[in-house]
Amino acid sequence: MTQMHNECNRETPEELAARIFPNLTDILLLSRALTHRSYLNEHPEALEDNERLEFLGDAVLDFVVGDWLYNRYPEMPEGDLTRMRSALVHTAQLADFARSIQLGRAMRLGKGETQAGGCERPGLLCDTFEAVVGAIYLEMEVEGVKRFIYPMLESCADDILINHKDEDPKSKLQEWAQGNGYPAPVYTTRDVSGPDHSKFFVVDVIVNGKTCGTGSGTSKQAATKQAAADALNKLHLSDWKPTQR
Repeated sequence: MTQMHNECNRETPEELAARIFPNLTDILLLSRALTHRSYLNEHPEALEDNERLEFLGDAVLDFVVGDWLYNRYPEMPEGDLTRMRSALVHTAQLADFARSIQLGRAMRLGKGETQAGGCERPGLLCDTFEAVVGAIYLEMEVEGVKRFIYPMLESCADDILINHKDEDPKSKLQEWAQGNGYPAPVYTTRDVSGPDHSKFFVVDVIVNGKTCGTGSGTSKQAATKQAAADALNKLHLSDWKPTQR
């Protein structure tokens, strides 16, 4: 854990820009993209955190990834394109992209988040990656984002297809439930523990009035996904596929 702590706040925005995108010149904008609200609380001279840029980057990624998929897989039907996009912009995948460029070294976190290893937490890596995309978009528009993200998409898309990583368990469970005339699965949080900067969630999934699976994780999203996967396993549906793909 000590090594993880030491990786946080080690690289300046200028050094990050030189490494990942030398054409990016608005260092103040990039600095904002790297600034978590916990850092802002401890450094009044930092005027804004990255949450607005994260919002923008999230929307830009949806469009750019959709555009890339449309052209990369000209024969793929709409439903599969939607599943692929979801897999490519999922928290875990964006966190992997962030790790591939060692984004955690440049994230600006408060002391509490740094001590908790925040620069390695998937949720924070994902959020910061989205904020960086937002900063690239504001300076270099869509073409700049494409130059940044397309090589990353190319490196992992075939693996997602070959290993069926586009099959989100929540979507799969919902399709099965609705195909059998049941209401959509309901996810309920059974327990939340831990401090604010490092919460742990336990979630149950209910299908047709019965608890069918349980999941846990450091985010509600991760816990619900695990609960859906658990339900699919217990219902012997791990290999089930919709009639139309």
